[in-house]
Amino acid sequence: FAELVLETWDLHCDRNGQEHRTADMGCKQLVVRRGQPFTITLRFSGRGYEEGVDKVAFNVATGPCPNETSGTSSHFVMTDCPEESCWSAVVQQQDGESLSVSLCSPPNACIGRYSMTLETSTDYQGSTFQIGDFVLLFNPWHPEDTVFMRDENERREYVLSQQGLIYQGTCNYIFSIPWNFGQFEDEVLAICLNMLDINPKHLRDQNRDCSRRNDPVYIGRVVSAMVNCNDEDRGVLFGRWDNRYEDGMSPMAWIGSVDILKRWKNFGCQPVKYGQCWVFAAVACTVMRCLGVPSRVVTNYNSAHDTNANLTIDRYINEKGEQERESWDKIWNFHCWVESWMARPDLAAGYDGWQALDPTPQEKSEGVFCCGPAPVKAIKEGDMQLKYDIPFIFAEVNADVVYWVVQGNGMEKKSIRSSDVGKYISTKSVGRDSREDITHNYKYPEGSEEERAVFEKAEHQKKSVGEVDEGLHLKIKVSEGANKGSDFDVFAVVNNNTDEERVCRVTLCARATSHNGTVGPQCGLMDPVDIDLEPRAEKRVPLRILYEEYRDKLTQDNLIKVVALLNDHQTGDILVAVRDIYVENPKIKIRILGEPMQNRKLVAEISLVNPLSVPLNGCVFGVEGTGLTDGHFVKEIEEPVEPQAEAKFRMDLMPRLSGLQKLMVDFESDQLTGVKGYRNVIIAPQPM
Repeated sequence: FAELVLETWDLHCDRNGQEHRTADMGCKQLVVRRGQPFTITLRFSGRGYEEGVDKVAFNVATGPCPNETSGTSSHFVMTDCPEESCWSAVVQQQDGESLSVSLCSPPNACIGRYSMTLETSTDYQGSTFQIGDFVLLFNPWHPEDTVFMRDENERREYVLSQQGLIYQGTCNYIFSIPWNFGQFEDEVLAICLNMLDINPKHLRDQNRDCSRRNDPVYIGRVVSAMVNCNDEDRGVLFGRWDNRYEDGMSPMAWIGSVDILKRWKNFGCQPVKYGQCWVFAAVACTVMRCLGVPSRVVTNYNSAHDTNANLTIDRYINEKGEQERESWDKIWNFHCWVESWMARPDLAAGYDGWQALDPTPQEKSEGVFCCGPAPVKAIKEGDMQLKYDIPFIFAEVNADVVYWVVQGNGMEKKSIRSSDVGKYISTKSVGRDSREDITHNYKYPEGSEEERAVFEKAEHQKKSVGEVDEGLHLKIKVSEGANKGSDFDVFAVVNNNTDEERVCRVTLCARATSHNGTVGPQCGLMDPVDIDLEPRAEKRVPLRILYEEYRDKLTQDNLIKVVALLNDHQTGDILVAVRDIYVENPKIKIRILGEPMQNRKLVAEISLVNPLSVPLNGCVFGVEGTGLTDGHFVKEIEEPVEPQAEAKFRMDLMPRLSGLQKLMVDFESDQLTGVKGYRNVIIAPQPM
């Protein structure tokens, strides 16, 4: 027999992509998921394959130094009875000179970019042919894969959906911003694989790093470190919280990860300026979804950053309600991280499922700024010693905040009521634009037996007392309409829950504050007032917050922190209440003109009314949406937008994908920043 010579081959990128749910990554390359067969066709010249005469084998290899013992290369012959646990090739059908072969990787193979060669031998003559590259990803559809997820709707949301919502605001005013994850957009996969290749662990030991890429726990830890640049590891984002963002993009202005990842690549892997927690988390979520690990962004309200790990955050204020000294420990009005779904064979049973990963640089873990993966179950149970970083996240959702009032004579007095940490932990619901509350995954109900047992295990004495029914009560309320450009009222509401008359003194103070808990200048102060309270009565003490007072003091976070103090003359107790008020931006209006259909032009009309008493200058709209826009579209409005006037423009869209898509808009100007809006658009499939 003459030698068997390969003439051409077809990797069937399109068909394999459909079957492996990677078709949205474009069909320029073959992208498949581990443990699932894919088909290639080989065409030989002169004669076809003869069983029993020709020996055919394949080599696949990944990484710079592939070898079989590390699991980064495999040599396997064509067989009729493949083994699940290793690479295999099975003849599917033969038609003359062409041969269809079904290839399959084991469900625990290393992910990444592979090269593939074919070896043929006939009567002692052999040849080797290069047959292209392919990319192997994690497979949440395969029961043997460590990222296996049972529910198809969840897989659609957490692996395939390229857009979502991220929850922000305060625990009293929860709202969401749209986010374009775009994990299947052009170049994103290549950027994610490159991120793995320039991570310090890879540079230290390439062979070991590549051999560990079969493990989502390892990948999650690498991604968590690479999304921030605090280790000078050529990470993606530069974090900044001081409201000075002129030499980059304000963290509030982003609406998607793709723009950030492309800038990072185009700047030669220099960090992109600037990120804050939701930006770090969203970019990590894009990378993990892209690699095939089910992931979601979660938001924790009143999140504690406990630097000395004593689970207590002490705040010091004077008798006017003003901050006395800066504390390293902070309370963020919200903090975002990522949850990724995976098994934890490295731990005892019971810790599979959602794992918290936090790419925002806060504390070092094993010498590197990364955090997790921490089993959410371990956080709930207070299993502090398990890998990785449980104590830090446990504190974020459980620490106590104790307010100390520093009196004129320097005496410090502990206030009665503490604020609540770890509230309304939120994520986008599966298949709907609503909020799912997942607090119960992180903690047992407050005051329950289980909570007590967990705190005992975690050696945490809860210092804050719950609401007491007797005595005086203090809380802060806000009038309707804390809108940017308007004045509004806040009230200290005092309740007397006793059967006797009480006399007390109330003070209110408002200051601009930023999202990470740093307090800025004062924008409202009320002199102390003495009030008499009848038995079982309630009184409100108002403080008017004026636009002209807060206008130049507000940071881009739009937050005002109001502190109320109450001195109970009878008992000498001091009560403190604190509330973060989010000053609302105007709404962006998005109208869709025309019949939304795949590959047919569509027009979007986008507008915003200036609610302020001053003109807006330097107005810019940013628009993006996977499958709707070609990347990030920027529209600059030339003229200033006068008070109560409308900034408005139209743009053409060419929908590439059918189904539900989101068009997302950000608006920036000198006076209004980080204004967000989105519109769901259902695109009909192109008629055949």
